[in-house]
Amino acid sequence: MNKAITDNVPLMPPAFAEGLNQWSRSNGTAGTATYQGSSNAALVAADADFAGCLEVQKTETLQRLRFMGRTPIEPGCYVQVRARVKVLSGPLPAVRIGAWASSGGTAHLNNVLEIGPSVPLTEYGRVFEVSAIIGSGRRGGVDMAWGRAAEYGHIGLDLTGPNGAIVRIDDLVIEDVTHIYHRDMLSLVDVVDYGAIGDNSTDNTAAFEAADQAANGRRILVPEGQFYLASSLSLNHEVVFEGTVRMPTASMLLLTKSFDFPSYAAAFGEEELAFKKAFQALLNSVDHESLDLKGRIISVRAPIDMQAACPNRASYATRRVIRNGQLQASDSGQWDTIEVSSRGTYDPDDQRVLSNVSNAANIRVGSLVEGSGVGREIYVRSINVGAREITLSEPLYDAAGTQNYTFKYFKCLLDFSGFSALSKFGLTEIDVQCNGRASGIRLAPEGATFSLDHCFITRPKDRGLTSHGRGCQGILIDNCQFLSDEAPLTVPQRESIAMNLNANDPKIRNCRATQFRHFAVLGGDNNTIIGNHFFQGDGENNGVRTAGLILTSTYCSTTISDNYVDNCFIEWTNERDEEPDYDGGFSFSAMSITDNVFLSGDVASWFSPIVVKPYGTGHFLNGVSVTGNKFRSINGSIERAERVDTSFSNLDLGRSNNVFFDGNTYHGISVRAANPLRMRYEQGSADRVWRIETEGALPFAGEARGVDSVLPLGSIESASGSNRFALPYVRVQRGSDDDEIELVWQEAVRGEVQLQVRMDR
Repeated sequence: MNKAITDNVPLMPPAFAEGLNQWSRSNGTAGTATYQGSSNAALVAADADFAGCLEVQKTETLQRLRFMGRTPIEPGCYVQVRARVKVLSGPLPAVRIGAWASSGGTAHLNNVLEIGPSVPLTEYGRVFEVSAIIGSGRRGGVDMAWGRAAEYGHIGLDLTGPNGAIVRIDDLVIEDVTHIYHRDMLSLVDVVDYGAIGDNSTDNTAAFEAADQAANGRRILVPEGQFYLASSLSLNHEVVFEGTVRMPTASMLLLTKSFDFPSYAAAFGEEELAFKKAFQALLNSVDHESLDLKGRIISVRAPIDMQAACPNRASYATRRVIRNGQLQASDSGQWDTIEVSSRGTYDPDDQRVLSNVSNAANIRVGSLVEGSGVGREIYVRSINVGAREITLSEPLYDAAGTQNYTFKYFKCLLDFSGFSALSKFGLTEIDVQCNGRASGIRLAPEGATFSLDHCFITRPKDRGLTSHGRGCQGILIDNCQFLSDEAPLTVPQRESIAMNLNANDPKIRNCRATQFRHFAVLGGDNNTIIGNHFFQGDGENNGVRTAGLILTSTYCSTTISDNYVDNCFIEWTNERDEEPDYDGGFSFSAMSITDNVFLSGDVASWFSPIVVKPYGTGHFLNGVSVTGNKFRSINGSIERAERVDTSFSNLDLGRSNNVFFDGNTYHGISVRAANPLRMRYEQGSADRVWRIETEGALPFAGEARGVDSVLPLGSIESASGSNRFALPYVRVQRGSDDDEIELVWQEAVRGEVQLQVRMDR
């Protein structure tokens, strides 16, 4: 820092030869007497030691010489005053730098020191140098500390001691010496002082390392310029970036004391690159468990391949988190979906393989597979181009033989699929702002306990969160919002899905999703879906609704509790079974749907909030609990809350086992299903066999397969009116749909009974 150079601040006073009328005999303020025409002062044009100088005879006890110009004294700046003098004759005096301080205008700045160290002039003809430093701060070497209130000074020198001496004084020098204090004053170590050159080509790695070693607790300054670093570098002090750095992709910059996104953005000067380099550092011992984006919005022009950003890590399994910011897909041509058509052969005996795939080299891992007999959310897990084989994420239910397939590769803003496995990684308070251009997040093919917490997936083009393998094992999704880009469309027009997951043990809790085609497609077991609100309606009368939750395995061991299922439904299928007909196992089992709110409005009467859709024959319910739910339809009633979608096959209702359907409430629902079904039946005329219809009120219009109890309400009477106390026996599965029972009495009787009928055993 040199104010005379950088800010054109005038510091140097004129030479004496330019006129003694600029040099005061007093304090230097306007109007004071000068040395112009003084009898004891004269200009000397040439001297053996001075090119030109002022000669004065000391006639006063304190002989002052002050420049009448104003020398600025700014906070944070320091000036040094130097003078060279010699005595020709007379009593030997002493000399010192002197000044008059001002706080502005003509005001004197009181209570500050205005003199420097005194130097005795002990020999005739010898040149003595006297100096002093003036500045705002009380720092080592500062002779006159004037504080922040000072604005300028009238600066010169004093002669003290006995009178009578003839003294010659060389032209005064006043110069900026702030650079002496610059490092200590700002606690900065400049990399340039250690050999760094900001020419974008010189390798500055060693210079940066030397500056880091010398910092000793101070900050490191990277001044203006672009500094090339050829290899990885770890800096263990805080860094201030005025310039930028450039590095190879594989080289790492580890800012261990400045590890946050703004520091990397300052370092690299470009947000997207800075995010990649900060992520690279996060996975490479930067001594931090999380990368804080500090609330910044990062504009992203193309999908971020997270593994390519960290090429030395093929997999990772130590807890790391990115938090507190927004990633925003900017307008570019890099987000367009890649669509490839190809012909391939599927053999159910090799359930996850497509063989003889034409055009395999152009298909991307992570592509969605579409074709006849292909279930929803089936993806390309891997590709063997040489063998022309594709490994699928899940089997196909009805695709045996050779056919044409379509492969759609969605461009995701954050793409982790390049890792072979990624575990214990999380995003917290991140808004993945897709802007209808990009999909959100693609997971790695393997890994466990990826987490999203308090995140927004905003306006994804195709998928909010997608898994093409098992990287979703044990995923934790909490307090997140998934906001659709397709809200203006009617439900049948929507194509985007908030999330698809394939592996076991996901926890989806307290999330909110708006107007996607589906909220979640879940392919694994042990799902926990709690406290979410997902709604998918539109403004159409008698509108079509799509599934909010889709569960694609028969034994799913799933808990769906305390959710708000709004204008959509839960669909339970076996569409990922290469042999969808039942041939053993538990069939549709281990499902608990408890304490949810199901609301629908303006829907067709056949709509149901809970749908089971078997893709093959012979399946049945085996351990299902639907309790404490609130079912309501507004702007038109619906027939029932639960149904079987028989597009492919019906359930074998005669094999239902351990179905508990109780404690639910129904408003705007015609059939109030329950199991056990509590009924009251009154027989008006005496008959030995009472035929009792369940009227479809058993769940899924099930068969009447058991009776828990029969209790007379009042007396049971014979035809003549006599009371009878004999009990009936029960015949189940009567009627054309096996949904009626018969009470068989000892004789013809009439009366009223309360009974509990079951659809299961």
